[in-house]
Amino acid sequence: MTMMHTSQWRRSIYNILDGLSDGLSHFAGASRVALIICLERNEPFYILDPQNLLDGHQPRLKDLFKSFQDTVSHNLRSEFDPANDPQLTGLIAYGGSCTTLPFQMWFTEEHPDICSKGPTLRWLEYAATQLCADFSQDAGLRNDTSSYVLQGYAQHAIRDYIIDKRSEALGMDTYLRIYPTLNAILGISNTREEGAWPRGKIAFVEPRLLQHVQFLASFPRMEQPLLVNLRHCRKTLQAVENTDRYLISDGCTLAGIAAGELPPGTIVATFEGNHGLVTLDDELICSFASGNFLATNRRPNLVQLEEALFESTVTPEQRHSLFQYTTRVVIRARERKHGCTLVLDLNTIPRNIAGQTLQTPLDLSLPENIDIACSLAKVDGALHISKTSTLLGFACLLDGRAVPGENRARGARFNSALRFTALHKNIIAIVVSSDRPVSVIQHGVELTAQCSWKPISYNCTPPLLSDWINE
Repeated sequence: MTMMHTSQWRRSIYNILDGLSDGLSHFAGASRVALIICLERNEPFYILDPQNLLDGHQPRLKDLFKSFQDTVSHNLRSEFDPANDPQLTGLIAYGGSCTTLPFQMWFTEEHPDICSKGPTLRWLEYAATQLCADFSQDAGLRNDTSSYVLQGYAQHAIRDYIIDKRSEALGMDTYLRIYPTLNAILGISNTREEGAWPRGKIAFVEPRLLQHVQFLASFPRMEQPLLVNLRHCRKTLQAVENTDRYLISDGCTLAGIAAGELPPGTIVATFEGNHGLVTLDDELICSFASGNFLATNRRPNLVQLEEALFESTVTPEQRHSLFQYTTRVVIRARERKHGCTLVLDLNTIPRNIAGQTLQTPLDLSLPENIDIACSLAKVDGALHISKTSTLLGFACLLDGRAVPGENRARGARFNSALRFTALHKNIIAIVVSSDRPVSVIQHGVELTAQCSWKPISYNCTPPLLSDWINE
């Protein structure tokens, strides 16, 4: 047993796993983390997967095992040498090798609603460099520090990714300071004006490229609002509220109002009330809300609905239409911040559901009918939609017998959908809560329910990768 196998080093690794999982969970939603590692050149590979993230990927990892071994057998460099992405479905991975640590590969989940993988990759990259640093000196002095830093790395990961992308577009010689820009975005997003949340866009342009901006109105240099004066910037933002115009900033001040095409490397913050989005050259980087940056694109996660429709007997055309129109209603309900329930009736002859029926069903392929459906969704009760994408009724009452999966913390709308789908076949219910979560329910089971993962244990001995992939 080498020094690397002592409980001290094992605890260092698990501390980083724990901090990384916790930080990513706050940034992107509940996230598991796994690590494949080789501690010394002539030592075997170990897998640390305390929450079973890599289950099901054994065949692919078995194919990659030889390439991992080849990495260790080559001459190792003192600086970190990134490895090729193993490209496991549904996972984001980053790893590499150096003389301090011959091989490490980190994995985490790629959530369906993620804006960009870039910040998460920078996060994994930092975890890898932290582990190398721990192994190059007395880990006892760094154990907890690494975990704490990784827990709160969101803004740093976004900043690192933006700098990388802007360097590719503009070269290394850039002057727009990213940390103050990100701080200003969060500060303005939390500043109300006469009780109203901010709306509008601010474009942060590389200073030397301001001459290429199509200004509609510019401010004298000595009178430009300072970006650190959040109240002044918030007031000025009203000038572009509900328009296609931008406030233009060089990262220090607001230079004026513009429209049209923006120079490369421009960061745009779109304020949409109590939340917003950050883009870089039309690439969505992240969102923000409640003073935090988040990975979500704020679109409803309806992957389970898509899968349920795929497994049903409806035709591909019907499946596409149902998913498209259902998504529109769900998005509108979330934007308006009201709850609603949609019942997708996949039976050839739709069921009779108590509620307000329509003399002539509304064809949801017509835009005006989608608008009506979105408005009717605000009425208490459920929308009844056929498999041919017609709205049959609204304010429908869902009843049924009690089922084991009921959760009183979720309210009557959720539990009624559980009971109704348990009682009736070929029914899918989508429940939108007023606080934004979306639940897809079928056969009395919530398809979107998340499993409770066991906490990371510091005492478990990691298995050999060779044994794990052959189980």
